[in-house]
Amino acid sequence: MSKPASHYPNAPKAQPTARHTLAVIVDNEPGVLARIAGLFSGRGYNIESLTVSETEHEKHISRITVVTSGTANVIDQIKAHLDRLVPVHRVVDLTEQGEAIERELALVKVVGKGDHRVEAMRLASAFGARVLDASLTSFVFELTGATEEIERFIKTMTAVGLTEVSRTGIAAMSRGPDSM
Repeated sequence: MSKPASHYPNAPKAQPTARHTLAVIVDNEPGVLARIAGLFSGRGYNIESLTVSETEHEKHISRITVVTSGTANVIDQIKAHLDRLVPVHRVVDLTEQGEAIERELALVKVVGKGDHRVEAMRLASAFGARVLDASLTSFVFELTGATEEIERFIKTMTAVGLTEVSRTGIAAMSRGPDSM
């Protein structure tokens, strides 16, 4: 006979957490972003990445892309709470729709001279990063790609003089002909 996993036979089983990317279509008006961020913080949910931009200028509509993690129940709660906010038109869980295309932009400043400078240029070229600014002692590189690629680039540049990083957060869209 097998032993129960807990001393309490009816104890709830731990649910796995997963990362989800949510696309939220909202009215572009003052306070909308604060209300959405407040929804997350008020319930103790974490926002791992957040990007916002107006996407339909004539209709004053913005798209918010939120990356968060949680159990299936928590993600369902987040989506339900977002759906109930007045300025929200639609909430789509891009993770549930299948493999979404996700990209982010990073600006990376590297400071160094001599061999470090040459190595920074070689590594940036290998990653496909563009040089946006160059001086005798520093570079600012631009790299667009998947989060994992950005992370690898930052880690690699640390060895040759990385001093500053600015990242946009994730922009995402579902694959195929269907749109939000």
